[in-house]
Amino acid sequence: MSYQRTPLKAPRLAGNAFKAAIAALESPIGNALRDKTLNDQGFAELRREHIDAPLTPLPALPIGAWTGAAPALEPIVERAERGPGFAFESVADFQRAYRDGRSDPVQVAERLVAIIGELDRHAPPLRFMVAHQPDDLMRQAREAKARLEKKAPLSPLDGVPVAIKDEVDMVPYPTTAGTKVHGGTPATRDASSVARLRATGALLFGKTNMPELGLTPEGYNPHHGACRNPYDPAHETGGSSAGSAASVAAGLAPLALGADGGGSIRIPSSHCGVVGLKPTFGRVSEYGAAPLCWSVGHIGPIGATVADTALGYAVMAGRDPHDANTMRQPDVVVDDLQDGALKGLRVGVWAPWFDDADEAVVSACRAALGHLIEAGAAQVDFEVPELQRMQNAHLVTIASEMLAGQRATLAQRRREYGLPVRLVLALAERFTAADYVHAQRVRGLFTERFAAIYQRVDVIATPTCALTAPRYAEDALRHGASDLPTLDKTMRYVRLGNFLGLPSISVPCGYDQGGMPIGLMLTGRPWAEAQLLRLARVVERSVPRQAPRFHRRLLPA
Repeated sequence: MSYQRTPLKAPRLAGNAFKAAIAALESPIGNALRDKTLNDQGFAELRREHIDAPLTPLPALPIGAWTGAAPALEPIVERAERGPGFAFESVADFQRAYRDGRSDPVQVAERLVAIIGELDRHAPPLRFMVAHQPDDLMRQAREAKARLEKKAPLSPLDGVPVAIKDEVDMVPYPTTAGTKVHGGTPATRDASSVARLRATGALLFGKTNMPELGLTPEGYNPHHGACRNPYDPAHETGGSSAGSAASVAAGLAPLALGADGGGSIRIPSSHCGVVGLKPTFGRVSEYGAAPLCWSVGHIGPIGATVADTALGYAVMAGRDPHDANTMRQPDVVVDDLQDGALKGLRVGVWAPWFDDADEAVVSACRAALGHLIEAGAAQVDFEVPELQRMQNAHLVTIASEMLAGQRATLAQRRREYGLPVRLVLALAERFTAADYVHAQRVRGLFTERFAAIYQRVDVIATPTCALTAPRYAEDALRHGASDLPTLDKTMRYVRLGNFLGLPSISVPCGYDQGGMPIGLMLTGRPWAEAQLLRLARVVERSVPRQAPRFHRRLLPA
């Protein structure tokens, strides 16, 4: 079957027109308008389709062999090698600087505090962070310095800054998920992912900006302001792990925690020119994460390099008795990232889908694919019928789950949400229980289809996004905007990994004519994160990196 994509039918809305549209949708007579909006995007056809597939309310994943063995962290750092071009400060750089006495965690923390203070004085304000407590950071830094002076570091991350998305609990910060209606009190317990990072001695220095509820793949937040792209502050970061990716790109940390329900790790990683890994569903515990999208949500690392990303993954992944979804996974492994021999590995490409992106994106991603082929991989062609059906079913799923998580608050405080969130939730209120069940049968159908594809290929390659980071429109900076064509180009490739729970990584592979980054996305079989990281390293060593316009160093030259 040939590749088909139905263009989204909706005018761009911003400013007063956007406000008026939301008022109409939420009015007593708004149901007909909501239904027309959904039908224009293909949901009438989705409802009419007959699906002969099992109900799959969670990603269907094999049970892996678990011994509890954990990957050694030191070799990941010790074997890390620089790629060509601009050198971001990596975990290995911090470790060497501490070992050689050129710096220490206290000096790094003092420098970091000064840079964070600079962020909001920048014109325009960069808004990477939404919460930061210098006293808490300095306490952590002093403790890390004492351990290093005793030559008793907790891990290679001891004393290294790590940023945390404002979607997971971290003491002593509230978890607002980018809203005004949540996070009234500070967290009293770390999320499991944060606790594992804290146990390494990492300097957890604050909460990063995100779109409200993580519901849009951009950097705009109505309460904290627009998160700006370090490569060009006039451009978006992508979202929803906006501040996490931007913090890494700007040099505030070599590693950050992100979360991904519909591309939210990979989109900002692509737009900000860093590496982002969305692990297999259940690979990293969701315990302590905001209850946003239970069946498609993932937590994972964003790193300055593939090695930094691998290190974050190795620390956070693993079974957790607090999250039943983690109990199916096999042991966490990280292969030798420097092993670039890919002979026998099959990279799946559906050419019409791959090429359905802006020219600069296709060119860079095709070149990156060529580097994998040069390293010994074989390109295998495949196709997926009715891909639009899966993408619509993902939207039904994530929007319905978001609505369920906000229903009580929405009933009392609807107008305290920003307009983009109110738009999505208003439309989600027209989805029925039957729509949700139907979407989960679509998940079963595509689970079967991609299982057959993965018998022929080891990974699937696509661009991460069909465009580079768009410029912020002035009329969207106060209330946001609705721009469905841009939304579609941003999310065109990412939904597969969330809906089916497959591991997926974005790695920088080039830049457009304006210097904005481009990401190649690789999506693998369940639990195959190690393979994705090794493939990403082949791309990383082949493509020169460029420096962001806004970038600061924490270590002395």
